[in-house]
Amino acid sequence: MALRQQKSLDLSTYTIPRHVAIIMDGNGRWARKRGLPRVAGHRAGAENLRRIINACVEFGVDILTIYAFSTENWGRPEAEIRGLMRIFARVLDQELDDLHQQGVCLHHLGDLTGIAPNLQEKVRRALQLTKDNKKLILNVAFNYGGRAEILHAVRQMLADNISPDDLTEALFSYYLFTRDLPDPDIVIRTSGELRISNFLIWQAAYSEYYPTPALWPDFGREELFEAIVAFNQRERRFGLVPEESQ
Repeated sequence: MALRQQKSLDLSTYTIPRHVAIIMDGNGRWARKRGLPRVAGHRAGAENLRRIINACVEFGVDILTIYAFSTENWGRPEAEIRGLMRIFARVLDQELDDLHQQGVCLHHLGDLTGIAPNLQEKVRRALQLTKDNKKLILNVAFNYGGRAEILHAVRQMLADNISPDDLTEALFSYYLFTRDLPDPDIVIRTSGELRISNFLIWQAAYSEYYPTPALWPDFGREELFEAIVAFNQRERRFGLVPEESQ
């Protein structure tokens, strides 16, 4: 069977966002529309991640941050959580070597506490193996919440005896999980929802927000292209008037 040829997409005249963040939403609805269990939607969503990683490398994106599992997701049915953890473990087993060969550097955002020890070990191995790669930084927000991240930063600063007089935005950012990384230029949310859902609530203060009705398993290379085109149609002011922002 002949392989399907990808559509040619020309981004040569566009500014490529350096840091793209994605709230991967809609796996359950994707499955329900097909009469499948929710875990089947999560499997399809995991498979789609490979396509988006490839597209980011193709388009020249430097950093991709994905919202994989939130601190609030622990409230989901136990069977669904078990299925999600199995999917995460399988993705690491099946994709890690290819990601490493492709030059992807994996970062973890969040807290591994409470995760099964064998899965924690897989995550640590992946981080260690890929730490020197330069092609694409892939931040995986796993057991992550924006409020929890801010509390973690405050606790660390208190433990380090940071004086209130020394506290700046730059210093505070240093204590976040995204230390030394630029803030996201664009936050994409699939499935048409219009919520931030506790994702990068410090870092995304001036990110461009791009909601799309596409469910995450259907959000592919062409949809990412459309998001980048839309990003280029925005005027980023960062709270200033146009003359000042330039």
